[in-house]
Amino acid sequence: MFGADSIPLHVPSRITYKKGLMECKKKSSDSSGLALLWPVKNFGSIMLPTTRLPERKRPYNLNVELARARLMQITLKREDWSMFEEASSFADLAHEAEGLFIEALKHISDPAKASVLADESLEKALIFSEKLAAKHADLLFGIKYRNRGLGRHSLGCGVDAKMLENEKYCKRLFEMFGFVTIGVSWAQIEPEQGNYDFSSLDFCIDKLAGKRLAICAGPLLCFSEDNLPKWLLEKKLGFEKVREIAYDFVSRVVTRYCRYVHAWRVISGMNACNHLEFNFEQIIEMTRTACLAAKNADAKSRKIVEIQFPFGEYYAYDRDTVPPLVYTDMIMQSGIGFDAFSLQLKFGKNRPGMHVRDMLQISSVLDWFSPIGKPIHVTEVAVPDNCGQDNFACDVAGCWHNQWDRQMQSDWIEQLYKVVLGKPFINTITYSSLNDCDSTEVPGSGLLTKDLKPKKALLAIAKMQKLIVSRQKIQ
Repeated sequence: MFGADSIPLHVPSRITYKKGLMECKKKSSDSSGLALLWPVKNFGSIMLPTTRLPERKRPYNLNVELARARLMQITLKREDWSMFEEASSFADLAHEAEGLFIEALKHISDPAKASVLADESLEKALIFSEKLAAKHADLLFGIKYRNRGLGRHSLGCGVDAKMLENEKYCKRLFEMFGFVTIGVSWAQIEPEQGNYDFSSLDFCIDKLAGKRLAICAGPLLCFSEDNLPKWLLEKKLGFEKVREIAYDFVSRVVTRYCRYVHAWRVISGMNACNHLEFNFEQIIEMTRTACLAAKNADAKSRKIVEIQFPFGEYYAYDRDTVPPLVYTDMIMQSGIGFDAFSLQLKFGKNRPGMHVRDMLQISSVLDWFSPIGKPIHVTEVAVPDNCGQDNFACDVAGCWHNQWDRQMQSDWIEQLYKVVLGKPFINTITYSSLNDCDSTEVPGSGLLTKDLKPKKALLAIAKMQKLIVSRQKIQ
């Protein structure tokens, strides 16, 4: 459930389902909405919200409210984007969706019939909204392209350190991308307090330096359990001591590699990953500490603060987290010295924030960050090339238009990249992993197979990179 500004409600709120009735209990009587993974004919299974609704004893018709919310979002985005022209080739879809919704309201006393009409309305509304988002992306991408707002370093990719010994892997990487990201793990680099193992990072830098690549590294700090050294977790230190140790770690890494790295993902997910249970002031202070350590060690490179799960569902389940926009707003007000924010857009897993969304939703959440006044980078993108099992199955993680396959993955990436790169405030987009490997959070999300054969998704990005580079050569 969520309240004002789409901020999730903490669970003391309870959602129960029995005999066709979903009951949502919460502490306050304020209007709130419900978001859930919802199957839509001919469109897939995506996370959809209702509007915010006042509390009442008589139940709402969920199908009708989902359709209402999407039609409202379409109206708001058409206004935001100034896209009300009726001459577009798909404008009839909007009229059909609105007409079906009106019919659903006329039959609201007959829930079964109203639901069928609402489902038809929602299907057409989703198809329309996807076309609307695509058209808006094409317009903005065209403007940015003509104004030389895109360059060779606009498209990046995460590097698998173990694969840099493979010539075939390196050839694909260097041919495709002018911008790469090296992962940094505090847990691996400092397995024992005061003992550092830089061998993996040294190897990466040795392989990548001098290759006409812009290099990004990080995240330097991430307070999820798997990114923290075991000794730090076992000692259960106070905040001040943790801050001192974190400052030292960031300083050491940045000082060692500052000659080679152009951008640092200084701290990642402090809004959503807070395993040490810092309070709100400590979250802000740890962000300040990380940025200060990086800046003191390297004044030239870009310092990036990374937001994980920008849709914010994690906040409903973890009281020690902060909604994304609240975090960004407080960072800006606190006078912390850094250069840009970044966002992760990973989908295809049954985890809060990773259920599948459509392009209008993604475009809309990116627009939330437009007024911040800092450049934005998209530093992690991933979607699967198959419907997996357990937490990766389509019925619990979602799917887009149809069940995931390599063609669907390619189509999704092509549309997403236009949506992202068209935004005037977004500078770069980085795909999470070049190849499929066991360590990727979303299995099958690589651009190459495990045996390094190219997927259709790689060709989609290659096509865009070629377009951008050819424009630069003309200029």
